[in-house]
Amino acid sequence: MNQVKSVIIVGVGGQGTLLASRVLGSAMLRRGVDVKVSEVHGMSQRGGSVVTYVRYGETAGSQVYSPIIEPGEADVVLAFEALEAARFLPYLKEGGTVIVNSQQIDPMPVITGSAVYPEHILDKIKAQGVHVMALDALRLAEQAGSIKAVNMVLIGAMARRLSLPREDWEETVRSTVPVKFIDMNLKAFALGYGAVDTE
Repeated sequence: MNQVKSVIIVGVGGQGTLLASRVLGSAMLRRGVDVKVSEVHGMSQRGGSVVTYVRYGETAGSQVYSPIIEPGEADVVLAFEALEAARFLPYLKEGGTVIVNSQQIDPMPVITGSAVYPEHILDKIKAQGVHVMALDALRLAEQAGSIKAVNMVLIGAMARRLSLPREDWEETVRSTVPVKFIDMNLKAFALGYGAVDTE
């Protein structure tokens, strides 16, 4: 049976979403399964929306024919920002999980005053019966040594939901980030990994 898992990674330009998708894709390749990655940019500069689709086979024999994820197909939505989580909620399949950084980053319409950031957005997502794993990834990244490590905190949280040994994730981080940032990124990964439950 062709078992394929689908993950959508969403965030704002400059948050490191593309590195997150690269780590996920590389971790699954290390496992020896078929992987397809597709990047979709809104405004690619800092502040614009960035979306990446990652689809991979659960077993070595499972083939991935397309990287595109349709509404209702995502097993996981990994959101670097709460409003982005809400925007991509329709893509989540029944029984799927939203992993979200509770940090609020105002999009351009809010910054310019033409829109207002919605209140209690995480509560509204949870009210729809969706399994939400929310964490303050910015605070944990600061603990790890840099606010730029938010992406690695979120990867750590996501790793708890995917069927891949922790050691494989850590080896992928070591082989993906520059040598001088390995320790900090591994610490950020560990903080994210320990910050969420697996219920």
